[in-house]
Order: sequence, then structure tokens, then C-alpha cells
Amino acid sequence: MKQRFFRSLADLRFAITILLIIASFSIIGTVIEQDQSIETYKLNYPITNRVFGFLSWDIILKFGLDHIYKTWWFITFIILFGISLLTCTILQQLPALKISRRCQFFRKAQQFQRLKISTKLQEYNFQKFLFKIKETQYSIFQQKNIIYAYKGLIGRIAPIIVHFSMILILIGTVIGAVNGFKAQEIVPKTETFHIQNILSNGQFTAIPKVSTRINDFWITYTKQTTINQFYSDISILNIEGNEIERKTIFVNSPARYRGINYYQTDWNLIGLRIKDEQSQFLQYPLINLGNSQNKIWITWIPDNLELKQGIILLIDNLQGYCSIYNEFGQFLGNLEINEVFSNNFPITLVDILSSTGLQIKTDPGIPLIYTGFFFLMLSTLISYITYSQIWVIKDKKKMFIGGNTSRATFDFEIEFFKLLKI
Repeated sequence: MKQRFFRSLADLRFAITILLIIASFSIIGTVIEQDQSIETYKLNYPITNRVFGFLSWDIILKFGLDHIYKTWWFITFIILFGISLLTCTILQQLPALKISRRCQFFRKAQQFQRLKISTKLQEYNFQKFLFKIKETQYSIFQQKNIIYAYKGLIGRIAPIIVHFSMILILIGTVIGAVNGFKAQEIVPKTETFHIQNILSNGQFTAIPKVSTRINDFWITYTKQTTINQFYSDISILNIEGNEIERKTIFVNSPARYRGINYYQTDWNLIGLRIKDEQSQFLQYPLINLGNSQNKIWITWIPDNLELKQGIILLIDNLQGYCSIYNEFGQFLGNLEINEVFSNNFPITLVDILSSTGLQIKTDPGIPLIYTGFFFLMLSTLISYITYSQIWVIKDKKKMFIGGNTSRATFDFEIEFFKLLKI
């Protein structure tokens, strides 16, 4: 009973069924946005207008379709698939490898009929044929007039390495799902922050208590004044507030510290620092009127307490200047940093206050996943090594010769017939 159970787990049909289930839920997880806010699902999947006639936000939340890859049932399927691979390796692949290493002599001529290629020769030189087999790098086993030879045994290891690599990938996936987290922070320049805005995390995630300071933020532009790249100079601080590590990050070049990755994802302008005619420093907030593709910010600086008259400052980049308009929308000119604008009331643009958008995430399963994919690529190369076998029986003046190969049948046939030419 127990043996039948493990045989069922190792069955290829069972493994394919589990794999199809995992693939199906992965497709659903690709179609349905993952780890979004409830408001997002209410907006995109309303109850009054269900997608496909049945899918709405309440069903998505009820069955965990908003975080499929972290649900207990998805992780259970992954574990089942891993157990199936491990069982198949122990019960099928390892015994097959052991059999491949054994001497498998043929003792009857009838046994050659089940081979892919075989022939019968009259008055053939047995010793010369044995020598030619040895020249082609075959491992030879002989009992009097019976020969068994093979080569490319390492090719038989490839399926085992495939199973091993996939098990590593699955373990890494589970570890990342239950222990990883992803956070998003929008932090003004020169400010220090702790990881607080958690977007998603696993069941056993421990959020690291680490402080990070944004030393500086800047943007480089092309000749066409389009954004080329944006950078953040960040420092990792210890409990006392002392700097441990410092790095400048930009898109596709994150900072890493003890398994925590800091990615540059976004940016924003939050205000203008102005000096008035009394040399007082005032700060005015900027309001974003554009979208993620065309960003534009605006603020209003009144010239009296009634707030009815003043100037409009408009900015759409971080190149160190802003455009000034009056209350009627007439363009008055550009104002650069440290430049004085003289109108009814003179002002000086001291600084443009910016903030950087960082994504902070950790995935402790990544090393295992990368290792698994390394062995998977290695197994692909090893699988190209052909495992070939040759059997020979000399019976008086007749000699029976046959062979099998795991792949590249045409090449093996050419090699086989070359061996027959003496």
C-alpha cells in the first residue's frame, strides 16, 4: 500500500497534472493584478459589472486571487510538485542510473531483435573489432566471447540534475513567498526614513529595522530635454544614526545591504523654497497636474493677504528653473535658482524641493532560484552527451553485433557502421 502511494507520487501523469494546475493559477496571477489595494480591485472588478459574468472584487479577495503566489493552496501545490520530483528521482532516476552502470551482457541471439540497430556477420575478426570499440572511447566489459560496451554515462545524469534544479527553484519560490516583502517609499531629499509602507509580505516575514537617509537626488537630461536617468544618493544608517554604507542608485542599478534591495522607481517635486524682499525664507507646495508620462507642477504665490493677486510658478523638470505667469496666464519669464524676479514684490528662487521614489524589497529565495537555474542550464548541456551501448556475441564463425542510443540515432548509426569496416 505504501509503495503504491509513492509510485503514484512519482508517476509522470501526476506530476504533469500538478504542473498544469500551477501554470493555470500562474496565468490567473498574471492577468489579475497582484498585491494591489482593495480600492483598485473595487474599481477594476465591480460587483455591478462582473468580469466574464462572475469575477468581482469580493471573489478575488475571498479566494486570495489578489496574492495568489502567497496563498496556502498555491504553496501546497508547489510542495506537492517538489515531492513528486523527489520521489521520481529516488524511485526511478537513481535506479535507472545504477542499471546503466552495470554490465548488461546478452547471451542469446534473440535478444538483439529488440535493439535499434543490429547485424549478423560471418567470419569477422573479433579481436580487431574489440580494438576499434576501445579506440572510440567505449568502456568495455568482456566475458570470453561476449562483449558489452557503453559510453556517455554522464548523459544519464541529466534527468537527475533537472529534477534537482527544479526542486531548488521550488524551494526558493516557497521561501521567497513566505519570508519576502516589498515596500514603496516616497522620501524628500535629505530626509531619513524607516521601512513602513509595506505593499506585500509573507506569512513569516520580519521587516528589518534599518534606517536610510536620502543624501541627494538629481536627474540627467538628454539634448532633447527628455529624462535620461534619475539618481538617488542614499546612506544606510545603524541604530546610532551613523553611516554604515553609502551608494548612488539609479534605474536598474539597486543598492544591496544584508539581503535588502533598494530600487530607484519614481520621483516627485514637492515644493519651492523662496526668499522674499525681507530675506525671509518661505516654502510653497507644488501640485502635480500631469500624469506619470508628462509631469508638470504648479504653485501660487500671492502678493497680499487677500490671496487674490500674485504669480503662478510652473515647473516640469529638475533643471534648476521654473516659469512665471501672472494671474491672467500671461508668461512673465523664467526664474533660475538664486535669481531675483522683480515685479510688484521681488522674490528669489532658493531651491526646488524634490523627493525620490524607492522600492525596497527582499527575497531570501533568490540565491536558491539562481542556483537552480544554473543547474538547469548545466543539465541542458549534459543532455547533449549521448549514452550509447554496444553488445557483441561470437558464436563459432558467426558474430552478432547490436547497439542502442539515447539520442542522435543517425550519428550512432554512422559510428556503428564505421566500426564494422575493418
